[in-house]
Amino acid sequence: MAVDSLDPVRSHPWLMVEFVALYIGAPLAIALFLPPQRMFAALFLFSIAGMVLLWRTGGFRWGKLIRGRRIPWFEVAGIAAATLISGVVIMWLMQPQGLFAILRERPEFLLLIWLLYPILSALPQELIFRALFFHRYGVLLPRGKAAIAVNAAVFSFAHLMYWSWVVALLTFAGGWFFGRAYLRHGFPAAWLLHAVAGNILFAVGMGYYFYSGNVLRPF
Repeated sequence: MAVDSLDPVRSHPWLMVEFVALYIGAPLAIALFLPPQRMFAALFLFSIAGMVLLWRTGGFRWGKLIRGRRIPWFEVAGIAAATLISGVVIMWLMQPQGLFAILRERPEFLLLIWLLYPILSALPQELIFRALFFHRYGVLLPRGKAAIAVNAAVFSFAHLMYWSWVVALLTFAGGWFFGRAYLRHGFPAAWLLHAVAGNILFAVGMGYYFYSGNVLRPF
């Protein structure tokens, strides 16, 4: 595994300030101060800003995201099974009335989610938390598994706005596998794993935890 190299003209101190502002400051501000109904508008602006930074980063080419990459289908099947089992167990223990609720009551809406989630949610998240994270800020990161752990922690922290330990644990685990897939197999693999995991979570009813209308701040 290798973290992408960065444009050498960028200074490390400024990159660290930028990194903290983007991956710590912005999610913290959204979680603490923004009304829940405005969270997705803020996340949209956050994604746009991140993609602009990615576009302006030296040495980055959009074609590199997909060129010569392969899909680890065994890992895709593994994360699908793990997500299904963990999602069913969590819902059965904590929200049994919601288990497969959307599949049972509104299957047409679930189909719409399955079509849109990979493009409107998983794709921009992977661009910001994998491609931008490792390409622009790779020089700041430790090597090997430690870099994946930092990536998973940052990805989990970005979901602080839901104020849920369930979401925190799920997104940390997901961030670990998505980050590892990005470094081993490239962007398409990370995006596919994210899309599959997200769609399965919605199918089992875990969308309950990712709905801004259910957010309850602990203060």
